[in-house]
Amino acid sequence: MRVAIFGGTGFVGSYLIDALVEAEMRPAVLVRPGHNDRLRHPEHCDVITGDVSDHAAVRETLAKADAAIYNIGILRAFPARGITFEELQLEAPRRIMDAAQQQGVPRFLLMSANGVKATGTAYQRTKYLAEQHLAAADLQGTVFRPSVIFGDPRGRMEFATQLMRDLIESVLPAPLFYPGLLPTGAGSFRLSPVHVQDVARAFISALRTPETIDQTLCLGGPNDLSWREIIETLADVHGKSKLMLPVPAMGVSTMAMLLDRFEAFPLTRDQLTMLLEGNSCDPSTLRSLGIEPTGFDPTHLDYLRPTASGASA
Repeated sequence: MRVAIFGGTGFVGSYLIDALVEAEMRPAVLVRPGHNDRLRHPEHCDVITGDVSDHAAVRETLAKADAAIYNIGILRAFPARGITFEELQLEAPRRIMDAAQQQGVPRFLLMSANGVKATGTAYQRTKYLAEQHLAAADLQGTVFRPSVIFGDPRGRMEFATQLMRDLIESVLPAPLFYPGLLPTGAGSFRLSPVHVQDVARAFISALRTPETIDQTLCLGGPNDLSWREIIETLADVHGKSKLMLPVPAMGVSTMAMLLDRFEAFPLTRDQLTMLLEGNSCDPSTLRSLGIEPTGFDPTHLDYLRPTASGASA
């Protein structure tokens, strides 16, 4: 099976390439100029140089493909650099879905996110509208909505690594965000971290399972954890206790309004909004695909330990 993949060199993309190659599928990967060194198993891939705005490169990537995967997403936008939610999470997947239809690619897998909705943040809204475009297309589509994804980042951005750096290793107390005026339930919003290898395996299972066509699959790990519990788990991995203090979301949102246009500021207003909404997801979907979910626990967070290299081959 030849699988065209858009977004094959980032964190999740590197594991998707691993899984496709292990499954003896042939990835056709669109790689931006200068990023070839980020591609795993290049000897087992058909590499097309270009980006999602390059129509010819997109067509070449889709040529003779049996399926396509769109896995490009961003956590924050930088419009001055041309990095926007509208382009990368809505317009580009729309164009590629349309091109896949025109070229007779039957199967299309779309990486979305748990909690997307039409009335949400720009991140949520653009992913939701991309899902709607796939639903209306003449394609055998499957949508994946993972909770927060963790695993060895291989030098990329990753949820647990970022929290370890910004919260656990910081000399400042870890924030327990809360909405409203009173700190009742500070840090009680919940997430279901899902391991990146489980997410990659879910894509392979879906390609082999016709019953997943026209389905939206929410992917969550086996641990439904509060924000406080996640911080405690990461502190345990680091071998230290961590002071935690309630922090009003309103104050952080006001700071972000002024500073989140700067890349150094760690949290945007929209990211805080989505965090407070929570991100829980039932692990039963992974089990239905034949995957036993990996726990968010010290055993599977070993890559975060101070002695770990954090970069596997």
